[in-house]
Amino acid sequence: MRSFNLSTCSVLGLALSILASCTSQITSQEIIREAKDGKSYPMLTELCKEVGPRLSGSKNAEKAVIWGKETLEELGFDTVYLQEVMVPHWERGEKEFAFWTNQDKELQVTALGGSVGSNGLIEAEIVEVQGFKELEELGKAGVEGKIVFYNRPMDSRLRNTFRAYGMAVNQRADGAWQAARFGAKAVIVRSMTGAMDFNPHTGTMNYVDSLPKIPAFAVSTNDAQALSEGLKSGPQKLQLKSNCQWFPDALSHNVIGEIKGIGPKIITVGGHLDSWDLGEGAHDDGAGIVHSIEALRILKDLGYKPQNTLRVVLFMNEENGAMGGKEYALQCSEKGEQHIMAIESDRGGFYPEAFSIDGSDETIEALNGWLAALNETGITEIYKGYGGVDISFLKESYPDITLVGLVPNPENYFKYHHTAEDVLENVNKPELEAGSAALANLIYLVDSKGILKK
Repeated sequence: MRSFNLSTCSVLGLALSILASCTSQITSQEIIREAKDGKSYPMLTELCKEVGPRLSGSKNAEKAVIWGKETLEELGFDTVYLQEVMVPHWERGEKEFAFWTNQDKELQVTALGGSVGSNGLIEAEIVEVQGFKELEELGKAGVEGKIVFYNRPMDSRLRNTFRAYGMAVNQRADGAWQAARFGAKAVIVRSMTGAMDFNPHTGTMNYVDSLPKIPAFAVSTNDAQALSEGLKSGPQKLQLKSNCQWFPDALSHNVIGEIKGIGPKIITVGGHLDSWDLGEGAHDDGAGIVHSIEALRILKDLGYKPQNTLRVVLFMNEENGAMGGKEYALQCSEKGEQHIMAIESDRGGFYPEAFSIDGSDETIEALNGWLAALNETGITEIYKGYGGVDISFLKESYPDITLVGLVPNPENYFKYHHTAEDVLENVNKPELEAGSAALANLIYLVDSKGILKK
């Protein structure tokens, strides 16, 4: 009788086990079925209705951290842990007030995120500009003591609303310090949306320490239009009041969960856990959070054994500092981890259409080779572009990493972005589930087919 060496059998068994793991097959249709009526919408419901708005430094932000950790543990991730990060802490305070004295009419405004308070009521004449060039032309003589009204709209002709946003948002981000150069009392900015309504849109803004810090507000698009028309008949005055405050930085956390792989390399997927304080952060970025968790949950529950470790990261503080993304990248580098891909979902819970790739032409060509399989979960295009804010910091330590952004249908995103209307009721359940399936499909193909070699 032939005898077998036990050590040889053990090695053979291990090799067969690894081979079976590496060749486990999942179809796109299985992923779609698992995503339908899966965990996406129930998770988003909990995050929106039980936690709610969760601006960095707030009590709700910490509730969100607890929710994230408990959710990943309940779903059976191999490892779940918190990563400490210090974040800015700004609070809006009592609701803002704006009154158009010429028309005896209250306007719908909101303070921009990070603005100083008005320290009482401000009353002044307004001056309208389309951008910084017009501001320069007016100079101190035309601006000093006035409220600067930035009224450059997003370009409604562009289907890619993110491009339109990028072309208009500098007036929100830098409008206050630019106007302060010429002695303005405050600024109001047309909300960053193509929609015409009475919903003001908040968002982060910047100051320059060497210049006075003046209050900054966003005004609804309908009110912006009315103000602009009113100015055609002569000077107009506004009264403004806000109650914003800055507090010392607060301790918060990124939430991280992992499904362990056979090899040492890592694929990260994530969204940001924080949100602005006006709505529930449903599209921005509750959808990205549940997309990311659900994508890995789908693969795990379908029995897939990954070659690389699959890691989900719920980043804290994307909205007004991106400290979570910075801290994550720093700790990955310090630990000497090997990262081949990072994926971000931060463009809403609408139907998935494309992946935007920050990577080499060779990688984009390789991923396009799998476009037919990705098309089954809605992806019709893969193109060179931007990955996302939180994952972008990985590039410094991992120059060869591939960064991927999920691109859903962009047409309605800026209707809800940074407003009180960003609530669960404005998220379509099948569209949200489709986004989770698209991410799961991409991660499966990249991991199982060895598309990325670096």
